[in-house]
Amino acid sequence: MPHPLFARVVAVLLACCVNVSALAADSDLRVAALERLHRGGESAKALQQIDVALATRPNDAGLRFLQGVIYSDVRRDAEAAQVFERLIADFPELPEPYNNLAVLVAQAGQLDRSRELLELSLRNDPGYRTAHENLGDVYLRLAVRAWESAAGTAGGDASLRRKLKLARELVAAPPLP
Repeated sequence: MPHPLFARVVAVLLACCVNVSALAADSDLRVAALERLHRGGESAKALQQIDVALATRPNDAGLRFLQGVIYSDVRRDAEAAQVFERLIADFPELPEPYNNLAVLVAQAGQLDRSRELLELSLRNDPGYRTAHENLGDVYLRLAVRAWESAAGTAGGDASLRRKLKLARELVAAPPLP
């Protein structure tokens, strides 16, 4: 027969596990509700509610990530970048903040930094399809930059001009649905 103290410890540990699961589920529901609010056009309200929630749960990665996504969606890129940078510092194992920050720095023309961030994202999750796609886009833009440089210094032969033309068309093409 187990010691009575052991039984109490097991009961407390099980209760803690249930509470942690409940907190995680609560966080997922809260993030989903805030995301619906944002997608419904009420981004400012969603951001206000995120700020309130983060005051009591500052380490909630899901809320913080959604905050960065909303900032990015409403073109508050500097604030979005700060959120993703802090997430990377606090949760370096998460691939998504690296990916989202990489998109922001690529939009600012920092292609080498974007490539580095995407490679870090893929180190954390080698199957992360979005990061693979974004890395391909960055590689293509890097190729255009290199080919433009080559064409500018040597005048460019027909092969180089053809590659540059096709790559520019790909960069300008709208994403697939």
